[in-house]
Amino acid sequence: MNSFEIVASSTESTVVAEYTSEKRKSTDYQSEAVLEQDFINRLVSQGYEYITIKSEQDLIDNLRTQLEKLNNYTFFDKEWNDFYNSAISNGNDGIVEKTRKIQEDYLQNLTLDNGYVKNIKLIDKTNIHNNHLQVINQYEENEGEHKTRYDVTILVNGLPLVHIELKKRGNAIREAFNQINRYQRDSFWAGSGLYQYVQLFVISNGTHTKYYSNTTRFQHIKDNAEKNAAKKKKTSNSFEFTSYWADEKNRIIPDLVDFTKTFFAKHTLLNILTRYCVFTSEDLLLVMRPYQIAATEKILNRIIVSTNLKKNGRKEAGGYIWHTTGSGKTLTSFKTAQLAQGLNFIDKVLFVVDRKDLDYQTMKEYDRFEKGAANSNTSTKILQKQMEDDNAKIIITTIQKLDKFISKNKEHEVYKKHIVMIFDECHRSQFGDMHKSITKHFKNYHIFGFTGTPIFASNSNSSNAPNMRTTAQIFGGEPDENGNKVRPLHAYTIVDAIHDGNVLPF
Repeated sequence: MNSFEIVASSTESTVVAEYTSEKRKSTDYQSEAVLEQDFINRLVSQGYEYITIKSEQDLIDNLRTQLEKLNNYTFFDKEWNDFYNSAISNGNDGIVEKTRKIQEDYLQNLTLDNGYVKNIKLIDKTNIHNNHLQVINQYEENEGEHKTRYDVTILVNGLPLVHIELKKRGNAIREAFNQINRYQRDSFWAGSGLYQYVQLFVISNGTHTKYYSNTTRFQHIKDNAEKNAAKKKKTSNSFEFTSYWADEKNRIIPDLVDFTKTFFAKHTLLNILTRYCVFTSEDLLLVMRPYQIAATEKILNRIIVSTNLKKNGRKEAGGYIWHTTGSGKTLTSFKTAQLAQGLNFIDKVLFVVDRKDLDYQTMKEYDRFEKGAANSNTSTKILQKQMEDDNAKIIITTIQKLDKFISKNKEHEVYKKHIVMIFDECHRSQFGDMHKSITKHFKNYHIFGFTGTPIFASNSNSSNAPNMRTTAQIFGGEPDENGNKVRPLHAYTIVDAIHDGNVLPF
């Protein structure tokens, strides 16, 4: 009887590898009502539960039912009222506090009648399919500055976490974007304020569909004078931060039907909400773009598979990511480091940059994602202390300090630890020398490089990089059609960025 060893066990990829658009008849004149109903029908066919919510009390009652189901606990009426008023609809909480409850503080305390404290999950981030997805439409908010009726909302365990605004085909999606901005300003805060929990917005006219996070949502200020002053200082979301969804090959998926089949696949939406958002130290919620998610999952998968196949310490355990300048490599690498250190078999994640990048750009960006992350390794002595501290799971350092650490510590216990190393801007010449030092001393590692300008055989002997080894030779790569391991684990080039409109001004 044959036996098989499991190499990697995981959920489906968040970003589909390759997507072919569904062929159907032209729907150029599809009305908003028909578009909405078709969208809901497709969500239901994908496992969402459609429910009718007529009032705010219906919304609250459903929330109680869903949280009881998620936590396998039945609230007494007094417990629910206390929990709802203190943990969910606290009058002192605004958008920032509610976003933090979804992204970070999703375990809330419930004090029972007997004095014991029980943890109540608002969302399950460990087993994402324990979360229940419901869809509602045409929910009316009669309080606030204007009576409003919202198109379609996705409830996750009863909380409105995703809101979709639709326009009929032929209308610009910017109209839907502007309408959401009005809701943010005029009505999401109204009543119990549950719509302030929305994490993601989707806008569509059927032909074009985009998504974005609640990044700079307008804070409601009840006093008109304060509100008018705040309007001058702070605007709502900017349309330039909206993103198209795409497959792994960076081909955008703009049509609502195709977007629904991919982005709104249950595992994809729940992964984005629970894993691929970053709530920054500046209280901004950032949602990753498809190429960033794809690259992160490629790295995580390579770590898991190579560990199971006992290929750590070889090129097969690493690889490189080719993402063009201005595409958000720091956010991608930060999230990768964060998720990699969460793997129970990884001891440490080292993020290694050139000294001048740490002093200026990277330190500032990492500090934005996690306060103090890049400020603590100002000397080689501190780096050594971090290397020896089991609680220091993510270490941000410079290539110069890591090189000095290795030269001063020819023998060290950390060389036996299971280490993930992520190099930023790995095309620079000194990474070749650093790579030799690492492979000589570390025994159980995975090395990944991020670059916007990889070195290929064709440019490895240029005047700017004489006799430089290629990026694939140093970090490893994926096989091409000839079986040569020269391709990056994932690529997002300047051509892709121009096509998506994601390039920063030069």
